[in-house]
Amino acid sequence: MNFIRNLIHKADRSSMYVVLLSCTGIGIFLYMNKWSYLHLSSDEWVMVYTMLGAALILDYFTFQIPPKGNQQSMDSSVYLACIFMFGGAFSLSVLLPVSLILLIKDRKLTWWKHIVNFSIYSLMIAGAAYVFTWTGGIPGALDGYNLLPYFAALAAYFIINTITLGLFFHFSTKDALQQMKRVFVTESLLVYLCTLILALVLTILVVHNGVLGLLLYLSLSILLSHAFKQLFVMYQSIEEKANTDQRTGLFNHSHFESMLETELGNARSQGTPLSLGLIDIDDFKKYNDRFGHLQGDSLLALLGDFLSRKTEGTPVTAFRYGGEEFTLLMPGMDLDEAYAFMNKLRKQLNDTPFEGVEVFPHGCLSFSAGVARYEIDMYNKSQLVDQADKALYYAKKQGKNNVHRHGSNDGMEQEIDLVQDVRDIEQQLNLFRYKDMDTFKHSKRVYKYALDLSELLELDNVEKRNFVLGALIHDIGKLEIPWSILNKKEKLTAEEWETIKGHVIWGKKMAMTNERFADLIPYIELHHERYDGAGYPYGLKGSEIPRLCRMLTVIDSFDAMTTERPYQETKNVDEAIKELQLCSGSQFDPELAELFIRYIQKRTVQQQLV
Repeated sequence: MNFIRNLIHKADRSSMYVVLLSCTGIGIFLYMNKWSYLHLSSDEWVMVYTMLGAALILDYFTFQIPPKGNQQSMDSSVYLACIFMFGGAFSLSVLLPVSLILLIKDRKLTWWKHIVNFSIYSLMIAGAAYVFTWTGGIPGALDGYNLLPYFAALAAYFIINTITLGLFFHFSTKDALQQMKRVFVTESLLVYLCTLILALVLTILVVHNGVLGLLLYLSLSILLSHAFKQLFVMYQSIEEKANTDQRTGLFNHSHFESMLETELGNARSQGTPLSLGLIDIDDFKKYNDRFGHLQGDSLLALLGDFLSRKTEGTPVTAFRYGGEEFTLLMPGMDLDEAYAFMNKLRKQLNDTPFEGVEVFPHGCLSFSAGVARYEIDMYNKSQLVDQADKALYYAKKQGKNNVHRHGSNDGMEQEIDLVQDVRDIEQQLNLFRYKDMDTFKHSKRVYKYALDLSELLELDNVEKRNFVLGALIHDIGKLEIPWSILNKKEKLTAEEWETIKGHVIWGKKMAMTNERFADLIPYIELHHERYDGAGYPYGLKGSEIPRLCRMLTVIDSFDAMTTERPYQETKNVDEAIKELQLCSGSQFDPELAELFIRYIQKRTVQQQLV
């Protein structure tokens, strides 16, 4: 059973969907068509050839609608018209030879995609034919007094297409489901409304005018297809302008934010590496002051063209971040590969001639850059940008014209003034003295636990500073909770509990007002996340929660259990340890819970000896 479960888990969901869809579509075709070719009269064969030709002509005039890669043509109107005039089996009889001809003609498209396309059309035709008959539709001339079956058939055709194609996009590109919700449904609906109108027109023209009616229909359909094609070109042009920085020709900041979120999602779900580079042109202000802003804009344009050329044909995408800053998004690259790539760019830029480079201290064009990599415990995209920004700041401090990797431990650690930081935070915590003395004392105790554990965890200076200060400030958001709720002795209502849970977000906002404490935000925001994913505010799970935040959760819970408070049951140390062991693997990280238990047991023994 476990083997089968693991096999299913490892199987590619996209491939499984394609196989299932193909088998279903082919099965529906065989069941509904029932080899009707053997029973067609000569007149019916002429009509099959006629409709086949019309479908092929319209398929040639294919156009695109969002999302990218979603192609449409007016050939669906032919299949719908066949349903309205002759029934679903006849429509499938037209579909099969069309699909075989396209398989031979369009050899660039892989064979399995032809099968998928045929299967989707079979499902749409079968569904539309069934709904048409079920709602009272009778094949033949158009019944102008009962249009419900025609609209119902279109609705079935559209819904089946939306679901099957939308799921295919989702399994193939991961992020396309959101695109489908935003634009695919609305754009496709417009196309299919036109398709229904054309199908009705074709039905009327063919029934009453024969070949001449078909020619008139084809002319109208081709013109509409061309109009839709031009609309998509306009859409692409507007989208490109919206996503492009006009001065450098690179993607702009807003598109960077969108792509960063997409790539982070891919890295998280697929376990692939992702690195980010942040570039700042050295002494750009000095150049602007000397030669003016127009020449400065020329320098920005040169760097934009430089980055565009150097990233062409690579998985790297360049963006203008703002001012003289640029970002490089590097999916599939680990930190060392990204560092080597950025350093190569820096050296190549040094050798690029440009007017006025003599004003630069290095006598050439140069940039400073910071590189950071995605880690599984990054729950917010701004964390990756912040790390790259810190590495960039260090690179500039080292004399510019160099690249630095975040976390490379080659001197980037800042000098820590822990005493002053503690004093500043305690000034804020003093407000608890009048509002909730228990929270004030709790914060001080958790801080002391974190101070001891930072040695056991062998943290570097920066990690130690953030961990112990995060422990001290983690409940600062409770200052925003009304006194009546914070000090209530009775059981909290559901609404009051939601207010209590809001302290992690309020605390985050308070920390954001002081840049010095920005690194403490994860401790404030995530100390109520659970190892099993049942915590708040984000429901992060396992290694998605930063390791030291998981450690803080253990400390915070232990102190809460062993704190003496009026009208509240207090656990002794042994009882609290049993609770930690009981919740290990669910609420708490098992490894960190065990480390804390060993620490607290040793500490208890030492206190007893004293």
